[in-house]
Amino acid sequence: MSRPFATAPVRVTVPATSANLGPGFDAFGLALARYDEVTARITDGGLDVEVTGEGAADLPLDESHLVVRAMRRAFDAYGAQPPGLVVHCTNRIPHGRGLGSSAAAIVAGVVLARALSGAEDRAGDTPGDRLGGTETDLTLAAELEGHPDNVAACVLGGFTVAWSEPGVTEAGQPTTRTTALRLDPAPAITPVLIVPAGQLATEQARRLLPASVPHRDAAHTAARAALLPYAITERPDLLFTATDDRLHQSYRAPAMPDSYRILTALRDAGLPAVISGAGPAVLVLATADRKALINALVTEGGRAIYDIGIDSRGVRGVRLRDSQD
Repeated sequence: MSRPFATAPVRVTVPATSANLGPGFDAFGLALARYDEVTARITDGGLDVEVTGEGAADLPLDESHLVVRAMRRAFDAYGAQPPGLVVHCTNRIPHGRGLGSSAAAIVAGVVLARALSGAEDRAGDTPGDRLGGTETDLTLAAELEGHPDNVAACVLGGFTVAWSEPGVTEAGQPTTRTTALRLDPAPAITPVLIVPAGQLATEQARRLLPASVPHRDAAHTAARAALLPYAITERPDLLFTATDDRLHQSYRAPAMPDSYRILTALRDAGLPAVISGAGPAVLVLATADRKALINALVTEGGRAIYDIGIDSRGVRGVRLRDSQD
């Protein structure tokens, strides 16, 4: 049975994310302190989508918009589609750079639909109520994204290890459940992002990956992946070793030669640098004493350099009064 739709508009804030972090392919994620905001409300009919900021000139304003697609999928999961929607997106996460912009859109849509569908474990619909991510949000978002690394960090904040496994619904139907472990990175870690001007589609980057890798490379990467959660939470001095990858970064180098040159220069200097997600952004899990070295190694021609914090909260939302929408 469907629930009555919420009457108040809802606004969610979703963080940028960096996935893989070197050896944790499709499993590790880190939430970053750069945010998109999406506000939505139920109407009597139709669809109205507005976008400002990143992607405003390029993104569709119809049912194909990724936030709307995620909302539709989540509304189906909660039992009914609303008669109409107004959606306003304020985008600050760069698109096509490996910073989780699609995961942010999907998570925003899923959380908005849950809140607007009335699928909350509480009575009432009070402006000012705070909303966080849930395991259901994570599973729905991972299904839409196709892999759980970015969406886990976006939902939960901090550093996450995510995985999916087969399950069964209450009705006995096969399903896939996504779960994640969240950890707090060491306070000494202050990430630096080097963001090239050009974009790279995740699908293009994935097409460069081989069907198999040498066993020695898989074993090498598995050891580093096992070390990274400890390094990022307790021993930042081990991050250089823990971020060494042989599964995907070198195979993607032809699609982002400038990024790979930056990555190589940083790692040759002993810095724990990785390709952020599918690239082309480069993330350095730096400490404050290494910032001068990073700036000396990376020139800014055609690139933006961000000294960025780690987001510890993940997605959050609030119900608004109509006048605030």
